[in-house]
Amino acid sequence: MASGPMVDMTRNDKNPLNGSNAVEVRGLVKHYGETKALDGVDLDVREGTVLGVLGPNGAGKTTLVRCLSTLITPDAGTAFVAGFDVVRQPRQLRRTIGLTGQYASVDEKLSGWENLYMIGRLLDLPRKSARSRADELLERFSLTEAAKKAVMNYSGGMRRRLDLAASMIGSPAVLYLDEPTTGLDPRTRNEVWDEVQRMVAEGATVLLTTQYMEEAEQLANELTVIDRGKVIANGKVDELKARVGGRTLRIRASDPTDLPGMARSLGEAGLDGAAGSQAVPDEGVLLVPILADEQLTAVVGLLAARGYGISDISTYLPSLDEVFLSITGQKPTVQDSVPHQQIEEVAA
Repeated sequence: MASGPMVDMTRNDKNPLNGSNAVEVRGLVKHYGETKALDGVDLDVREGTVLGVLGPNGAGKTTLVRCLSTLITPDAGTAFVAGFDVVRQPRQLRRTIGLTGQYASVDEKLSGWENLYMIGRLLDLPRKSARSRADELLERFSLTEAAKKAVMNYSGGMRRRLDLAASMIGSPAVLYLDEPTTGLDPRTRNEVWDEVQRMVAEGATVLLTTQYMEEAEQLANELTVIDRGKVIANGKVDELKARVGGRTLRIRASDPTDLPGMARSLGEAGLDGAAGSQAVPDEGVLLVPILADEQLTAVVGLLAARGYGISDISTYLPSLDEVFLSITGQKPTVQDSVPHQQIEEVAA
């Protein structure tokens, strides 16, 4: 088994969870040999919400999920999930969580129904309950017609849907989704999104790692950005966007030839941020950085007072892709770079 420098885990028999949090992580560290995959990660996930975890290639996202799901043991720090210590109480914890990894984990020789029924029985569901739960989830994920077929005959999208269904068999309080829709077509991805939203509406808590900015924006209540094993940013989507670039006021001039004069007028007025106004003649618009709502009113009022005609006004925030690039210096990538073979050796 691969091993790295070991540090005594801080252990506490008391549950330190804040009443509103389903997951609390403090100072989590994990080594793979000389590589520090997690370097003192702090994390909170509020009950009944979705936390999106973003990060470039090799950031430590999958390592974090594996630690929190007891597949590997952290070298230092504390982590409590649904009130259970991930190191001291792994058996109890496993009964309260669900996990969908980057690759389907179901048995290809069994049918879809047999996979779900078997997992239900392993979770100590009575036979009748395991049967009905399998039927219910197959219907939810549009797999009823393929229920009796061996999984080896499923398409990639069908396998991903079955894998997600398998993670939900026990109605987990906390669900980990590690790149759950990678490789899925848009229709299937939307089905997965709908199911995640349904689970959260029913009270589940979700920790989601994803490479899709649209997915993070669609599902996550809050975001945490990890880079080189450290948390480098967190907050709601709009908060991170405002932190990177703030809002921009987009003013379409009735007469595009007025754009230079409009920009000049704003610069001379000395309004906060307005000196950075930029005319875009090809689009017939003026872009004005907005630092506060009061500034928006002042800009529009000033231009109207100077006699400039305005045909349209809108504001926008930077895209989540732009936020990610600004914070990490990299575009989103597919998966962590720690070799899966090495991770499996550590988990063995």
